[in-house]
Amino acid sequence: MLADVQTSSDIHTTRVLSLDSSGRILDWMSWQDAVCLYVRGAVSWTLGDPCLTIHGGTNRDSGEQSLIDLHPIVASRGHARPSLVDPAPALTNAALFARDRMLCLYCGEHFSRGELTRDHVVPLSKGGLDCWENVVTACLSCNVHKGCFTPQQASMPLLAVPYRPSWVEHLILSNRNILADQMEFLVHHLPKNRRVA
Repeated sequence: MLADVQTSSDIHTTRVLSLDSSGRILDWMSWQDAVCLYVRGAVSWTLGDPCLTIHGGTNRDSGEQSLIDLHPIVASRGHARPSLVDPAPALTNAALFARDRMLCLYCGEHFSRGELTRDHVVPLSKGGLDCWENVVTACLSCNVHKGCFTPQQASMPLLAVPYRPSWVEHLILSNRNILADQMEFLVHHLPKNRRVA
C-alpha cells in the first residue's frame, strides 16, 4: 500500500505513456497502473528520465521505505493485439473539440467547451454520417445559422477539412500535460502527412 507520494511534478496531472514490448503505443496510464506494472515485474523497458518517485511502505525487518522511480514511457511485457494497433479514437464532443482546437470551423472564433456544438457537414437529414470525416466544431450561432444545409448551400465555407485523427494524434490532443520525452516519442510516430500543433 502506498504510504506517501513525492513527485518532481504534479502527481494528479502526470500520466505515463504505455507501450507494448515491441514499442507499439497503447494509451496513457495513471501512475497507479504504472506502479502495478513495476511491482509485478511486468515492465519490459522504459524511456526517459524518471518523472515520478513513489514512496511506499516501510519494510518491517529492514526498516527501509520502498521507492519506485517511474519513467515517462513504460513498455510492458507482451504484445498488443493487432486490432489495438492504431485503433480508431472514439468520436466524442471532447475529442472533436480538441481536434479542432476549440475553434468554430465556420467563423474561426475560439469558444469555451460549453459554447461549442458538433455540426454535421452533410446533415444527418441529408444522409450524412456521424463520423470524424463529416463533423466539425461549431459555435451555437453558426450551427443554428447553417441549419440543415451543407456549407455550400448556407454560404458558410469550412476553415478546415474534417479528418479522423490517428491514435497518436488523439493521444497528443487528449493530454494537456505531456512531458518532453513523451512528446518527442509521440511526434516521431505521427503520420507523415499530418501535423498536430
